[in-house]
Amino acid sequence: MNFYEHTIIARQDVSPAQLNQIEDKYKKIINNNEGNLLKTEKWGLMNLSYLIKKNKKGNYIHFKMEGNSKTISELEKNEKIDKNLLRYLTIRVKKIDLDINYFEKSSDAKDYNEKREVRE
Repeated sequence: MNFYEHTIIARQDVSPAQLNQIEDKYKKIINNNEGNLLKTEKWGLMNLSYLIKKNKKGNYIHFKMEGNSKTISELEKNEKIDKNLLRYLTIRVKKIDLDINYFEKSSDAKDYNEKREVRE
């Protein structure tokens, strides 16, 4: 079994209820195809670098999982036909860091920015 990080970008006009349905759908696909979901992160609505299918923003969901090629192929097969998704990306990694959530608003980042403003 290999470790993977998988990110999907849903359309900006998807409701929170639909976003939860999308997340649950792909969690079930991972678990039903010999995969093991280790962590799910909702990064929220973020600006895209360029327009994708006439969208300026997208809702990001990031999965950290363990699986094999069957898991990934089934996941991507379903994502290709999903009209609510703009993009998806799967990356194989050697080890997974489950402690750090890079897009979480933490007090450490706030403290760092406050100290930086004082210095400038």
